[in-house]
Amino acid sequence: MAGPAIGILPSLYSNEAKVADKVRLGFIGVGLRGRNHLEQALFRQDVEVNAICDIDPAAINFSLEQIKKSGRKAPAVYGKGDEDFLNLVKRDDLDGILIATPWHWHVPMTLAAMRAGKYAAVEVSATVTLKESWDLVDTFEKTGSHCMILENVCYRRDVMAILKMVREGMFGEMTYAHCGYQHDLRSVKLNDGKSNGGVGVEFGEKGFSEAKWRTQHSVDRNGDIYPTHGLGPVAHWLDINRGNKFSYLTSTATKSRGLHKYIVDHAGKDHPNAKVNFKLGDIVTTVIQCHYGENIVLVHDTNSPRPYSLAFRAQGTNGIWMNDGHSIYIEGVSPKEHTAEPDKAYLDKNDHPLWAKYAKDAESAGHGGIDYFVLRGFIESIKRKTAPPIDVYDAATWSAISPLSEMSIAKGSAPVEIPDFTRGKWKTNKRIFGLNDEY
Repeated sequence: MAGPAIGILPSLYSNEAKVADKVRLGFIGVGLRGRNHLEQALFRQDVEVNAICDIDPAAINFSLEQIKKSGRKAPAVYGKGDEDFLNLVKRDDLDGILIATPWHWHVPMTLAAMRAGKYAAVEVSATVTLKESWDLVDTFEKTGSHCMILENVCYRRDVMAILKMVREGMFGEMTYAHCGYQHDLRSVKLNDGKSNGGVGVEFGEKGFSEAKWRTQHSVDRNGDIYPTHGLGPVAHWLDINRGNKFSYLTSTATKSRGLHKYIVDHAGKDHPNAKVNFKLGDIVTTVIQCHYGENIVLVHDTNSPRPYSLAFRAQGTNGIWMNDGHSIYIEGVSPKEHTAEPDKAYLDKNDHPLWAKYAKDAESAGHGGIDYFVLRGFIESIKRKTAPPIDVYDAATWSAISPLSEMSIAKGSAPVEIPDFTRGKWKTNKRIFGLNDEY
């Protein structure tokens, strides 16, 4: 019976399969984020960049110069309107396509890549609506073409050390996790590209970079609109979609004040944007109940003056790790009862095998090296013809928290069921992320 199964499920037999020497990539979206990934791809001798796509001529020119400086041949260029990406995905010299565009384009572009038989990697969040999450899953199950959400924080060094410790039982049975995206983005959301220090009050057509599109979500939506940086690592700690699942959530939002105040402070109360009604609450708090009784608290806060924090906390029956404060307490191990100690020695001792093996290679990568690992995971899955380490079910499930949180808030913080995008396969699915030093 093993013979036919190899053809159907090659990912189960990856150690027996021949690993490809080269991966041929195309890039849809080569703005600031897309060029970060492009730079990492150009560092790799096992990657060819054969096509790029963007509707911004300046982004194309920056990318072509980037590729030229690397000594690589010039790629094919697609930039003739919003849907020229449909021509890129048809190319027969591409194995994988990386998508780093505004959020509302993520799913149309990912589906096009998957339907063309390509591996797709999509930036976060992968989807905006529940239907889009189901579209990703349905297309994968129909075509067999894989999709990876490029959640780089899953590869953060401390987060992966905690993953190793969780799996080895150091925290006992997991009961609770805390996480979020707490990042002052006021100068990103309101930026005209001209003001000193990134201080501006423009968005939409007058905005610069992400302010052209991202800020409109703060006008139109009230929910956790960017959940995956915090939720991705926690989902791995709790084996979500692989032995466990999210059951339901409740969300609450504060009043909206941050962006309006920023506009008034920097341009005055008479500026036209001072009259904009921003729907997004400054702080959105979501509580997720998991199938086996674990709770996750997820916080979104991008419009307040504050230091950056993803607010990670892992709590089990034997102890706790808290990223804010870099502290840990393991009952019966920590030297003083009920007193936290610095986490460094624990993190060093439990360094994940991926980091132990590839830390030096990651030194040139952005976000403290994690960009190296997330791109490596995508490339290695293509080379091995396996499922990526962060798969389509992760993309659908983590991203769906956004529209579900909006629903809960709109219903007065009522509980909202979280769909099972695996259709029951969570009960038997095996872990695929962070198992060893492979990818």
